[in-house]
Amino acid sequence: MTSTTIDGFDYRRIPGEGRAHLNVAVGGDGHPIVLLHGFPQTHLMWRHVARKLAQRHLVIVPDLRGYGASDKPDDTSADTYSKRTMARDIVNIVRDIGAEQFSLVGHDRGALVGVRAALDHPEKITHLGILDVLPTMDTWDVLHGVDAAVAWHLYLMAQPKGLPERMIEAVAEDFFSSFLDAWDPAGTTFPPRVRQHYIDSCSRAVPSIVADYRATAGIDLEMDRADRKAGAQLGMPVGVISQDWGSQLGFDAQALWRQWAPSATYQPIDAGHFMAEEKPDEVAAFIQELVQRAPS
Repeated sequence: MTSTTIDGFDYRRIPGEGRAHLNVAVGGDGHPIVLLHGFPQTHLMWRHVARKLAQRHLVIVPDLRGYGASDKPDDTSADTYSKRTMARDIVNIVRDIGAEQFSLVGHDRGALVGVRAALDHPEKITHLGILDVLPTMDTWDVLHGVDAAVAWHLYLMAQPKGLPERMIEAVAEDFFSSFLDAWDPAGTTFPPRVRQHYIDSCSRAVPSIVADYRATAGIDLEMDRADRKAGAQLGMPVGVISQDWGSQLGFDAQALWRQWAPSATYQPIDAGHFMAEEKPDEVAAFIQELVQRAPS
C-alpha cells in the first residue's frame, strides 16, 4: 500500500454537488457502506476498516470536498461547505456508482456530514454510524469556560474569512501536527508516511478546511437549530462509538444523541480519537453489527 491509497480499491473521480468532483475509493461487493473521514485526515484513515468491510460489502470511501484529492471550491457562499452541500456530494457519488440506498459511517467531520445526510435524505440512509463526535448544535452548547480550550481550533476557524487562513498557513505543518500529536499521545497510530500524508494534504487545503469549520459555526448551526425546533429525529438505526469525552467536559453523550435518535445505541471504546486506525477490528465489528440491524 502506498501512503495515499487503500490497497485493493479502485479510484474514481465522481461529480458531487455543483461542479465539485470527489476522489473516491471503491472496493468489495454487496450492501453499500460509505465511510467519511475526519480532521485532520483524508479517506486513508479508513484503510484498515475498509478492507475488512469489503469482504462482505461494497465500500465507498471518498475524500470530503475540500480535503485530500477532492476538489476544493472557493467558499463563495456560506453554503459552499455547509454539511447540507457535503451531504449532497455523498448522495450524488453513491448514485453515480449505482446505488440509491446505503449505510453511512462518519468520523469527526465526516460524522457531521453523515448526520446532515440522514436528516435531509432519510430515504437514502439505511443505517448511520457515528465515531467520536457530537451533533453540531450540541458541540457548541457543551463548551463552557476553560474546558472549551480543548476545542480552541473551533473558535479560531469560526472567525471571519481572512485572518484564520493566514495564521494557519504561516505554520501549517505545526498546526496540523499538533492535533495528530495531542490526540495520539503514544505516537504509535500512524506510520510515518501516513502521518506525513495527512500533514501535507491538509497544509495544501487550509482555505477549504477553514471554510468547512466556519460553516459549522454558522449555517450548519442554523440548520441544527431549525431541525431541533421542528422536532426532527433520525429514524434509521443509529450507532455511536466514542471516547468518554462527557466525563471530562460534563455532559452525557448518550443522552444528547438520543435527543436526535431515540433508539440510538451508544458504545464506549478504550481508544483515542483516531480509533479507526488505532483499533480497526473493534470499529469494523461495530459497523458490521450496526448494518445488520433491521431498518425501522
